[in-house]
Amino acid sequence: MDKYFRDSRKIAPGSKVRQTEGRENDHDQIEIGPTNLAVTEWLDNGLELPNLQDMREYRWKRLHDHILERDYAGLLLFDPLNIRYATDSTNMQIWNMHNPFRAVLICADGYMVIWDYKNSPFLSTFNPIVKEQRFGADLFYFARGDKANIQADRFSNEIRLLLNEHSGENKRLAIDKILVNGLRALEIQGFEIFEGEELTEKARSIKGKDEIKAMRCASVACENSVHLMESFARKNVPNGNVSEDDIWAVLHAENIKRGGEWIETRLLASGPRTNPWFQECGPRLTKNNEIIAFDTDLVGSYGICVDISRTWWIGNKNPRPDMVYAMKHAHEHIMTNMSMLKPGVSMEDLTLQSHTLDKQYQKGKYGVLMHGVGLCDEWPSINYPDGFVKGAYDYPLEEGMVLCVEVLVSPEGGDFSIKLEDQVLITADGYENLTKYPFDPKLMGYS
Repeated sequence: MDKYFRDSRKIAPGSKVRQTEGRENDHDQIEIGPTNLAVTEWLDNGLELPNLQDMREYRWKRLHDHILERDYAGLLLFDPLNIRYATDSTNMQIWNMHNPFRAVLICADGYMVIWDYKNSPFLSTFNPIVKEQRFGADLFYFARGDKANIQADRFSNEIRLLLNEHSGENKRLAIDKILVNGLRALEIQGFEIFEGEELTEKARSIKGKDEIKAMRCASVACENSVHLMESFARKNVPNGNVSEDDIWAVLHAENIKRGGEWIETRLLASGPRTNPWFQECGPRLTKNNEIIAFDTDLVGSYGICVDISRTWWIGNKNPRPDMVYAMKHAHEHIMTNMSMLKPGVSMEDLTLQSHTLDKQYQKGKYGVLMHGVGLCDEWPSINYPDGFVKGAYDYPLEEGMVLCVEVLVSPEGGDFSIKLEDQVLITADGYENLTKYPFDPKLMGYS
């Protein structure tokens, strides 16, 4: 761990770190993004920071090209992560996920309009690709009550006028997620509605060079945060007075300190609570000579997801032989599956040629072998053979995709599980494992 993390690092008070917009950060501007701590760590690691405007243009072009390929009049977005991808702007992301007040329209000629929270147009004016800021896409019941249909009609009329101006007579509109009243209003306007999520997932699946730079930075920030969580756990667990929540809180805090945004789950468990998996962390006091396993599901710097898993043995004794065997089996599983990754390999072959877990681990195995990752868990989802559906993912891997390769080794009727996951970039001639975090040496049988 210490080979890439410096506990002794200090940042001089009042010092300025050059940010990725080509200007110095005076902390007075409206800005989302990495903190001085994160940028200093990245420079210490020799990382090159992304050019954010180039990244924004790449993403806009990906979406625009996919719109044209499908002969759509436009793409209407409500999903906050798709809006982030299209505009690189955020506004109360978690609240917005269950109270959809933002929307973005990309027209066939590339013209982009955002509807945001009233009186907050400044949240996207930094991006010249966003041509207009409006408000009024909040069609949910809490905001509009029994007259939500009136606002849905107004909003749909705005869409019609914009597309008439920028897309001509084309009435083929793709939408990712929309409330029923909005859908009905757009249908009344004469639009033929298509599935926009298919478009956005495929557009997002191929990362540009600046997205890859951003992901490298986000990975280092995440792993440095995980290192501090591990250090806290190893120092405090033997004393018998630290809970799973106490440990998990360290990752949250360190993510925020580096300009990260949120963590999507609470997947950290200890001891027998690791089996069955998916028991989210709670007040249980962790004990010495037990396993702690976790899955970051972390939306970090630049809004990039870093989704990695590790399992630790914490204690002065050695883990049981069955735990060591399970850990080695889990490690073999992800490394064998990872070795298949390269451009041109079919997603079906990844399923059918994957490493086979022992019989005792089959019932408790994870839901997927691999999945895409970018701003969150993304397309594709590579299933185990017993979950394979012919034709669901009939595509080859391409350079620029990023996949999380994972495993859950959970003995049926057992008192522990092993959870491992690495984040992997598909390169021109194979793959690059972006995850550098070490595997627990005691569980690997090294000591």
